[in-house]
Amino acid sequence: MQTVNEEQAEYWGKSASGAKWLTYEDQLDHLMSPVLELVLDRAGLQTGMRVLDVGCGTGVSSIAAAKQVGESGHVLAADISEPFLDRARTRASDQELNNITFQYADAQTHDFAEGNRDAAISRFGVMFFEDSVAAFSNMARALKPGGQMTFAAWGPLADNPWFKIPHIAATSRLGHPPKVDRFAPGPLAFHDIDHVTGMMTEAGLSDVQADAVPLGLRGIGSVRDSAILCTRVGPAARVISHFDGTSADVHAIQEGVADAFSSFENGQDLKIPAVINLFQARRSTWSSWSG
Repeated sequence: MQTVNEEQAEYWGKSASGAKWLTYEDQLDHLMSPVLELVLDRAGLQTGMRVLDVGCGTGVSSIAAAKQVGESGHVLAADISEPFLDRARTRASDQELNNITFQYADAQTHDFAEGNRDAAISRFGVMFFEDSVAAFSNMARALKPGGQMTFAAWGPLADNPWFKIPHIAATSRLGHPPKVDRFAPGPLAFHDIDHVTGMMTEAGLSDVQADAVPLGLRGIGSVRDSAILCTRVGPAARVISHFDGTSADVHAIQEGVADAFSSFENGQDLKIPAVINLFQARRSTWSSWSG
């Protein structure tokens, strides 16, 4: 596979941190299900459409898209992690879905068949490219003229308690890791809507649109269950790993997160507020791609 995103390939495909997304697949899919619903609603997939799913992970988005486009449609599900793709194939097979092809690919550089897809979608799979402009251009090349891409990214840290609260709890206990460029590849890289739409326009896309959508992430069981997950994936997990946090540190961070999350509980229902940046654009209607 041709890739310029070696660090991301290493992280998602080979590291213990990346492997946690397999371990906690069901919980993470449940938590993020409102985001996938948002993407699919805005994408407007129809029976018979051919879809590219970028950063498909363990397959929940690809499977949902495959069901929407039906047997006459097709989903090309691309990801930079072979373990994720292996799991996605198993999930699709278990549901007897034959209209999905899983492709090990760096979507920034992969040679997708030109003009072969009606639509492209992504649930949190596009914030990790070394060169986002090049990636947008390459993904657009796979679309038919006028084909639309729809993708979700996390909004600002301040608007997303799922990131902010665990980050504060972990850094208050252990300290701050070295700062990184706020636009560097990572979960929050697309927090600034104007920055991202500028890159999309630079990539040659047309009808670029974006809006910040408030929604509620679905808690995992109890408040404490959700807090525990926060110390296993996400910003708190990264801080704990950086400082080699002890079991006492982990417990204290979980207690702090659970206490803060309790304000989002309504009876037995836990919904964690979030702001999701939803982006859409189309491939130019020129007969050949020159992005």
